[in-house]
Amino acid sequence: MSIGFAEFIQSITGSLPLAIVSLLTIGVILVNGWTDAPNAIATCISTRSMAPRAAIMMATVFNFLGIVVMSSVNASVAMTIYNMVDFGGNSQEALIALCAALFAIVIWATAAWWFGIPTSESHALIAGLSGAAIAVHNGLGGINGAEWIKVLYGLVFSLVLGFALGFATVRLIEFICRRMDRRKTFGFFHGAQISGAAAMAFMHGAQDGQKFMGVFLLGIALTKGVGETGNVPVPFWLMILCSIVMALGTSVGGMRIIKTVGMDMVHLEKYQGFAADLAAAACLMVSSLSGMPVSTTHTKTTSIMGVGAAKRLSALNWGIVKEMLTAWVLTFPGCGLVGFIMAKLFLWIF
Repeated sequence: MSIGFAEFIQSITGSLPLAIVSLLTIGVILVNGWTDAPNAIATCISTRSMAPRAAIMMATVFNFLGIVVMSSVNASVAMTIYNMVDFGGNSQEALIALCAALFAIVIWATAAWWFGIPTSESHALIAGLSGAAIAVHNGLGGINGAEWIKVLYGLVFSLVLGFALGFATVRLIEFICRRMDRRKTFGFFHGAQISGAAAMAFMHGAQDGQKFMGVFLLGIALTKGVGETGNVPVPFWLMILCSIVMALGTSVGGMRIIKTVGMDMVHLEKYQGFAADLAAAACLMVSSLSGMPVSTTHTKTTSIMGVGAAKRLSALNWGIVKEMLTAWVLTFPGCGLVGFIMAKLFLWIF
């Protein structure tokens, strides 16, 4: 299955279901832009290496590059999401369930954003899709266990490796620079912090951009009556659309998450912010190349925690950390339940 932009626009005008699922998917990408994408540039802004507007513009460019480059090199993250659930042979019911899942993600993410808590739209997406699939099948028959295992591996991997790499990276930098005049390193780490933020934005596009393109392709396939999933080419116009919508979301509401992650959780100096960005980007690179969908939120925040812990445990604001962990734990059952309920409601109405 492949679709060009002109064909997509023509299909939207003639298909209400495709128009609805497309708008909902764009809504989810927008929400990701203001709740998840800001994590990439949070430390860069909090250490005053870049102004917010310039950081958002840079993130837009590197999000797009991440989507394009990683989709060309290895699009397996998008295909993991695409193949995670099987909505069955009834494409009409499948579309309703998909809309319910996307609706649940918007509700969950917006509520978390209101309280300034960074949540993983990646995991909300997975949970919402799975809850909707269970509602359609009245059981677990619609869940592809092999793809779910990748998600669980990715969850543990991102938490453990993000924290460990953050801790180790900042300690290594401190060891290398132990005899240097800190004032003379200021200029270097100012530039390094910007480079680290660019790398994080690139990897956010490589991970989250692919996930939402996978959902978009799933919606298009279902409106065409294609119930079976498989490897499909990612259209270039979809990469551009995803990048633009993400950037819009970050510019509209990203500062609330930037404040929580980059300022309230722990106070960072420039070299510490660079260490957190470098560690998180490395973790995301390994995950993307291996086709393992992980949360950029979890990866970045745990790398910041690792940097803060290397400083001293009391440097972390444990109240903020507790709020984040609680939201992360509740995302799977909470968003899955909302997706299940909304799917049942939509199936009953339509």
